[in-house]
Amino acid sequence: MMEKNQTNRKLGSLLLLIIMMILVSACGGDKGLQADPNNKGDIGEIIDPAEPEPQPEPGFKAPFTGLKLEEKAEARPIAVMVNNYKAARPQSGLTHADIVWEVLAEGGITRLVAIFQSYEGTDKIGPIRSIRPYLIEMGEMYQAVLVHAGASNDGYAILQQQRKQHLDEISNAGPFFWREKFRKPPHNLYSSLEKMREGAQQKKYPDQVLIPAMPFAAEGEVPPATAAGVKAEEIDLYFSLKNYHVSYTYDADKHLYSRFINKEPHIDLDNEQQLTASNLVVLGTRHKTLDDVGRLSVDLTSGGPAMLFQEGKMVECEWVRSTKDDIIRIMKDGQELPFVPGKTYYHLVPLTPSFEEHVTIG
Repeated sequence: MMEKNQTNRKLGSLLLLIIMMILVSACGGDKGLQADPNNKGDIGEIIDPAEPEPQPEPGFKAPFTGLKLEEKAEARPIAVMVNNYKAARPQSGLTHADIVWEVLAEGGITRLVAIFQSYEGTDKIGPIRSIRPYLIEMGEMYQAVLVHAGASNDGYAILQQQRKQHLDEISNAGPFFWREKFRKPPHNLYSSLEKMREGAQQKKYPDQVLIPAMPFAAEGEVPPATAAGVKAEEIDLYFSLKNYHVSYTYDADKHLYSRFINKEPHIDLDNEQQLTASNLVVLGTRHKTLDDVGRLSVDLTSGGPAMLFQEGKMVECEWVRSTKDDIIRIMKDGQELPFVPGKTYYHLVPLTPSFEEHVTIG
């Protein structure tokens, strides 16, 4: 009888223990199913993947390219007279220029005027050569400090009598230039933006000026006049000499024109990159030979015919310049044409025998 009672008590205790375990589990709700937070992927884990923070768009644009920048580009433009003789090519630093002008000098050879504003690196630029009155005017359109090595007699007269803000390796700024040994003089003179700005600061030239505004289309947008333009994916330019031939080929994937001289890629010596531009402008203007040496005057005020190339199309238009304080502007039907964001190359060709004779497109 006692053994039976003991057995019943054991069964009762066991039953009570089972009931208590059930109650504790019930009171705990879903906690018993929750996973260890350190055990990834267990039942009950709530996965909340962190999404990357959206990166804000750059808040500024370069005034001469329309390209987006993280910081505002306020530096004063620098206009460098770049040697374009065969012995001076390939040049250094041209891939960093915002704008490049190509115009005839004496002897039928062209000179390049490279406008730097948004680039602030230390790469060398050159070879650097002399300046002419119309090259002075070209640089001053952009309120730039003029950088050169020597000048024609009338060029020096303008620089000195009108107190132009310039850096000349020969007359007033020699320490801010250097000569490289891998080329023979006079095709071996170089400087850098760092040196040029140091020289301008020493001369107490203003480091900030009112930079002229250039119109740009929105990124990825094709201006209406361009959309209606003529297909132009191969461009050939002739300035004066038959043995000097500039051409461009359009790359539709990159939206860029690649530059060639005498059918060879025109590259930057230092980085071996081919020169490219988003916009090409060809301007027809009056050229006049002044002396037996072949020095020229080039009209930069009267206006005339022009062609604008962008996005693989050509637009027939005209160039105008309302005042000497303004840049040359490209117009059609009374409206200024916008550039697409990127670098712009201008080419000044004579009006004789005809403007169209200097340009072939395909």
